[in-house]
Amino acid sequence: MLVISDIHFALDALRREVDRGELLLLLGDFVNLTDYRTGEGAIADVLGMEFARQAGDARAGGDFKAMRRLWEQAAGDRSDDVRSAIRSSIADQYGLVSAALADGRGYVIHGNVDQPGLLQDSLPPTLEYVHGETRVIEGVTFGFVGGGIETPLNAEGEVSDEEMHEILAAMGPVEVLCTHVPPAVDALRTDVITGRNERGSEPILEYIRVHQPRLHLFGDVHQPQASTWRIGRTNCRNVGYFRATGRAFEINLTQNR
Repeated sequence: MLVISDIHFALDALRREVDRGELLLLLGDFVNLTDYRTGEGAIADVLGMEFARQAGDARAGGDFKAMRRLWEQAAGDRSDDVRSAIRSSIADQYGLVSAALADGRGYVIHGNVDQPGLLQDSLPPTLEYVHGETRVIEGVTFGFVGGGIETPLNAEGEVSDEEMHEILAAMGPVEVLCTHVPPAVDALRTDVITGRNERGSEPILEYIRVHQPRLHLFGDVHQPQASTWRIGRTNCRNVGYFRATGRAFEINLTQNR
């Protein structure tokens, strides 16, 4: 079984993993809004590389006021047109993501940069969108919850803490929890390259402490201070920044019992 998160439009590598014929667990962030290392992405396509790099630097520093100021300067009174153009660029990316995923088997949730409706519409019929749902795979109960932490950006892919609590409560105990974001553990939410402490999920941490799934798989933080962490008997694992590594994280349910 192959687990992949934070693809961010790394389609050649994604296709290679799909061609292995293994069951896929795809944990979100399929498209590339902005690569904070290079500036490439849908925003640069519409507003230019310089704006994308400046906005990326502000986002990496958690300076949402600066991001808003940059947006107002760049978009001016064209905000609706610019948003439409960015959405169109992302829709084009999803079309190419769909081609890379053709014939892939498995389960999908969205990440914080995804647009859930566009993602669902683009999925091949062999892949199932399972945000907020459970599935039994090889006799093991998996729970899936997509979405990013709520921010002032109010992006479509974000999930509020209240909604996350409700989804997890309705799900009940599972043996393997799959989310896009990490629990609120400092070492798992700290990006050592940007120096930024991302806001890990308190509801997910609470769920793990109460229900103790044996495994928690997630992504979101690209260069975490720690890739693995144990909370009670739960082994928490960041499956890696796929755009940079091009490698899936492999799990064997028999070995992980």
